Amino acid sequence: MSHHSDEQHAAEWRHLLHRYSAPVRQQVRALAAMHRHMLASHFYVQMMQDKVASTYLSHEQVHSRLHASMQTWLTGVFALGPHDDLMPAVAQQNKIGEVHARIDVPVNLVLRGARSLKEKMHALLQDDASLDGAQRAAAGQLVTQVIDLTMEIMSQAYSTSRDRNSRAKEAYRLFAVAQNVSTERERRRAALLDWENQLMFDHAVGLQPGQLPRLGMSEFGLWFRHKGAHAFQGASETETILHAMQRIDEVLLPAFAQPGSEGQRIPQLRELREHSKHIAFHLDALFEQNSELEAGRDVLTRLLNRKFLPVVLGKSVDHARSNGASFAVLAIDIDHFKQINDGHGHEAGDMVLQQMASLLTHHTRGGDYLFRLGGEEFLLLLVDTPLAGARRAAEKLCAQVAAEAFHLPRDQTAQVTVSIGVAAFNGHPDYQTLLRRADAALYQVKHAGRNGVVVAAD
Repeated sequence: MSHHSDEQHAAEWRHLLHRYSAPVRQQVRALAAMHRHMLASHFYVQMMQDKVASTYLSHEQVHSRLHASMQTWLTGVFALGPHDDLMPAVAQQNKIGEVHARIDVPVNLVLRGARSLKEKMHALLQDDASLDGAQRAAAGQLVTQVIDLTMEIMSQAYSTSRDRNSRAKEAYRLFAVAQNVSTERERRRAALLDWENQLMFDHAVGLQPGQLPRLGMSEFGLWFRHKGAHAFQGASETETILHAMQRIDEVLLPAFAQPGSEGQRIPQLRELREHSKHIAFHLDALFEQNSELEAGRDVLTRLLNRKFLPVVLGKSVDHARSNGASFAVLAIDIDHFKQINDGHGHEAGDMVLQQMASLLTHHTRGGDYLFRLGGEEFLLLLVDTPLAGARRAAEKLCAQVAAEAFHLPRDQTAQVTVSIGVAAFNGHPDYQTLLRRADAALYQVKHAGRNGVVVAAD
């Protein structure tokens, strides 16, 4: 939101307040303060009646924080006078609108809640015997106009944020899933073949059907479900591949366990092989169609940059909430990186960053997301991973980095360590809370002496 737009909204707010006498403003302020708990509860109940809203508001933290925040908001917006600094209030409405956009709360639901809030406050004013008719009418108009103005500011911030997110999503859809498309295609075909070979081997050595590797959880499957399907969204081949994967995992593999199916093994294996070949064929077609994908990567490390962080996190939250899945983020920071730059020069620092990116990439799965956030900060998003798995992955990465010899100019080497803060998705719809928890855990590692892992509390 531009500073000019904020100033304009502050001026409109000030002009609005000047139109009402101090006693009317004081009466509305007292009404909001006295009934803030009941009004916040009323707002929450009204919102929860909507099935869409209930999916966002049912989380315990959202409930408790929304109720407290709503009370603070009510007392705050109606406590302002025409001579107060209104810019902080405008900034607060902008922030609320941006949060609504980030967690994808439909704006019509917010407006519906605001309407119910106005109706309740008007009813309270009608019951206030201390007001005469003119005062009651003026107070009602003030309530309506203040709420309408705050909703206007929120909606503008919501719209701006949504537009920005939509552009980022479209760019992400078109961004290259790898620096070199032809190389990426071969990597993914190889991952698919690895799964097929592993399946055939496990079957040959007599593993039970329930122990056979599922395609959806293989290296290829994780990559396609979390990255490929999104990058190639809209293509008919994408749905074909997802359908084939689902048939393999939910129909063909479980069929091995059915009584009397031993005589069907060869036809079943042939059908599996045909589906695998079918997937590879359509995968080639997808890469051919998208050979001009836009790269959105950090220039130095070739990792994802901040541009796509909101898109990826938002998509991961939606997937987790819709499917009951787990994911986690690792906030990774290179320890004492400034000493490398100061002692060996920026060329050495760049070499360490590139080697760190390579090491982290090598030790993460195809479906995971690795970002360079800037400087010596990295973020790793682990898909389909519960907290215990994220902790193990972080501890393993920490040990792997510490054991690596990082090459510097003039044939020198350096030992490098990292600090890692871990946070698992806990159901909260706003991904910023997840990032803040990971950052807080990272700060604890730094404070405790670095070169370690701390897991954020829920």
